[in-house]
Amino acid sequence: MPDHPASAEAASFLAEIDWRRPWLSRIRDTAQPILQTGNWREAVNLAAQTAGLRNHRGVPVRFVTQSSLPDGMAYEAFISASGGVPTRDNLHDFFNALVWLTFPNIKVRLNALQAAEIARGPGQDVAGGRGKVRDAATLFDENAALLVTRDPSLLEALRSHSWREALLERRDTFWRDCDICLFGHALMEKLARPYKSITAHAWPVLADRAFFALPPAGRTAFLDAAISTQLENGLTSADFTPLPVLGVPGWWEGQDASFYADTSVFRPKRQR
Repeated sequence: MPDHPASAEAASFLAEIDWRRPWLSRIRDTAQPILQTGNWREAVNLAAQTAGLRNHRGVPVRFVTQSSLPDGMAYEAFISASGGVPTRDNLHDFFNALVWLTFPNIKVRLNALQAAEIARGPGQDVAGGRGKVRDAATLFDENAALLVTRDPSLLEALRSHSWREALLERRDTFWRDCDICLFGHALMEKLARPYKSITAHAWPVLADRAFFALPPAGRTAFLDAAISTQLENGLTSADFTPLPVLGVPGWWEGQDASFYADTSVFRPKRQR
C-alpha cells in the first residue's frame, strides 16, 4: 500500500501550475514523469530511490506524511535524523520535492547546516530561537534564485540596484552572460500566481565560458555540486542580493522603461 495515498482531488492543486513559464525550465524535466502518474508523492519517492538520494547521514531520503513529524521536533532535525521529508498535498511541498530531486546536493548541505545549528542550541545572536545561520539557510531553501554570470560588472549592477542597466539596457546580451534558475520552493509557489513585486534572494555565482557552453542538465549538475561545496563554509543573509523575478529579461510582458521605473518594486539601493 502506498506510504501516502493521493487522490485526484488531493492533487488538483497541480492544475494551478503553468509549465510554460520560463522560470520553471530547470524543474520541468524532473516534473514531467511524476505528473504522468496517479500518485505524485509515490512517484517522487520512486525517483528519489532510483537516484539513490540520501541525507548527510547517509539515510535514504523519502517523502512522508506530515503526520510523521513528531510533536515538538523541528522539521529540519527530523529530516536529518530519519531521512523523512514531511510532505503535504500542496504546491509548496510539491515544489520542495522537485527541488530535492533536481538539486539534491544543495538540499542535503542546507539540511546539514540547519541540523547542526539546531544541535548547537540557541546562540547569543538568536531572535526567536533560530540564529543567523538558520535564518540564512531558510532564506536560501525557501526563496533563493541561483544567479550565474561570467560578467562581474553585471553582478555589480544588480548588487547596486542599477536595475535599468542590468535588466533593460543589457537585455539583448543578458542570457549570453547570465543564467538564472529558481531554487526556493516558496518562491515557485508564489509565482504560480505571479505579481510584479515578487523578489528572490539571488545567490551569485561567477562562472567561466565553459559553464555557458554546457546544456541545461550540465549546468544544473554543475551548480548543484559547486554551490553545495560553497555552503560547506556556511552562509549569511549578506551573501544574497535581491532580484525582482518578473524583471528578468523575457520573463514577463511589457518590460519597457516605465516597467523598471516602478520604484515600489525596483527599489534604489539604501544608503548607509
